[in-house]
Amino acid sequence: MSSVLRSVLKFWPLAGACASAAMLAIAHAFETFGGLAPCTLCLYQRKVYWIALAIGLIGFALGYVRLRWAPRTANVLLALAFLAGAGIAAYHAGAEWKWWPGPTTCSGGGVVSAAGLSDFMHGAHYAPPRCDEAAWRMLGLSMAGWNVLISLGLACLSLMAALGKGRDDVSDD
Repeated sequence: MSSVLRSVLKFWPLAGACASAAMLAIAHAFETFGGLAPCTLCLYQRKVYWIALAIGLIGFALGYVRLRWAPRTANVLLALAFLAGAGIAAYHAGAEWKWWPGPTTCSGGGVVSAAGLSDFMHGAHYAPPRCDEAAWRMLGLSMAGWNVLISLGLACLSLMAALGKGRDDVSDD
């Protein structure tokens, strides 16, 4: 195992929190700069990253004050959170591919723009973005599809850290 991966796993609660913050920043950048309004399922996926961010920071802080059980507990909780996020993202991607229906709350469509907000403030009807249509794709995968892969990767790293991979002392805490 490389020394970089070993170091990341040693401080995984903090690294998991940083990964969550990065995913939230990317999602907000797509919204702010790309004009892609989030649908209901997108917002659920973001909630998972907010939860993982909190778990990681709390686990790191408690580990820093020498509560030996805290980092491993945080790693297990991070794995569960990222797996839940992967599940939500897989459901979302499946709805985009029309493998199953998306939630009934995801109907409408549109892009966030100043003109659209102005129209809305003057009484125009707002149609939320659709959960069953991918607003963006790269290499054939939508944002939800990429989120499945990233969440699964983060869950695997969380499990590796929880199992003590990369630690110098592999003794039980």
